[in-house]
Amino acid sequence: MFSRFWSQTAGGLPRVFWTLWSAILVNRIGAFGMLFLPLYLSAGRGLSLTAAGLVTAGYGIGGAGGSLIGGVLADSWGRRATMVTANGIAAALMLALAFAQPLWLIAGLTLFIGIFHSMPGPATVAAIIDIVPEESRSRAFNLQFWAFNLGMAIASALAGVIAEVGFFFLFALDAATTAITAYVLFRHVPETLMLRQGRPSRPWATRPWPARPIGSRPHPASGQVKRSTTPGGLGTALTDPIFMVFVGLTFIAAILNSQTSILQLAMNADGLSPAAYGIVAAVPGLLIVLGQLFVPRLIQGRLKGRVLALSLAVSGIGYFTLTFADVFGAYLMAAAIWTIGSMIAAPPNAEVIAELAPARLRARYQAVFFLTFPAAGFVAPAVGGWSLEHLGDVHWVLIGVLGLAAAAGHLLASRPRERRVARLLAAPAALPTSATV
Repeated sequence: MFSRFWSQTAGGLPRVFWTLWSAILVNRIGAFGMLFLPLYLSAGRGLSLTAAGLVTAGYGIGGAGGSLIGGVLADSWGRRATMVTANGIAAALMLALAFAQPLWLIAGLTLFIGIFHSMPGPATVAAIIDIVPEESRSRAFNLQFWAFNLGMAIASALAGVIAEVGFFFLFALDAATTAITAYVLFRHVPETLMLRQGRPSRPWATRPWPARPIGSRPHPASGQVKRSTTPGGLGTALTDPIFMVFVGLTFIAAILNSQTSILQLAMNADGLSPAAYGIVAAVPGLLIVLGQLFVPRLIQGRLKGRVLALSLAVSGIGYFTLTFADVFGAYLMAAAIWTIGSMIAAPPNAEVIAELAPARLRARYQAVFFLTFPAAGFVAPAVGGWSLEHLGDVHWVLIGVLGLAAAAGHLLASRPRERRVARLLAAPAALPTSATV
């Protein structure tokens, strides 16, 4: 029975997808450093909650720039080159952070780590869209989200124990797994963009592949490949109103998900240990690992806007319950609630981006979408540290209200977006290959 379920869920996906999946898993298992950075700054370096939040916010500032840079590079330089380079540099920076002592150096390294941690995101998703057939993308995105959270669950459980030994090991092990990720991508993942010279890159040289590059089509008269030069770039994504409304609502969802950086400060104030926070942080990943593969069946055939609205409402309620949390069990219960919300949002989020993005600007649209997460990574700790310090539990009330407001926004925005997608599906496919920044 399980084998049949797994075959229906994961069967038929390309081998390169599973290599990307494995790289994501390895990278997330070692994602120790940034997970415990606020606690390191407050408990290990003696900074106030506000100051710790501001330094951590530098990671979000860097990530915002990194997402845009990564999207442009992935569409012009290549998916593989962007992923390998960014992970390699991130590993070196993380190792430097393990040895850093001056606060100004820690702040600077945090900023640059944010840049290079965020660069591979748009390239990874664009690569998955490149190689996975449209009818299988929902399964692929669901499995990608599953791998991400499986790795985070393992990392969270291990990180709490490692932090008890010493924060140095968190950063050093993070650097090691990031370097391994870069190596796996370099050795085993081809360039899926395949625009250079109209042929696949070396890793696929001995495997069957279309003779023409992705994004080109034969001229109807001559049968020769003809490339479109229709202009487009980041400005196209940033001035797309329906897409930007979706991005704005995703930013609010990211604000909710980024509350984990504040959660550890709240738990520390309640006298709970780093190991206790590690367990609570591992709960979302554990629940996602156990239940995420069943989500596509639960939401199949339902309007994406309604699913996303339900997701934000449930997440908001989960964070609202932290208003009353002061013991370990209460934090565990709240984490379980908001995790259910994030689980049902993952497949429709990815599908909406794939539907709205023109083929030639696939990574750029992903870059703007990914911008929401580092931006939230800046806003959440920068404002949240102050809010928790001065407003106390009212902070969690405000977060709950924010989630419910965004849920209403998805209901209002759903119908125009669905009409747009229907028009795109009805129109002849345009497959240009060149774009401007």
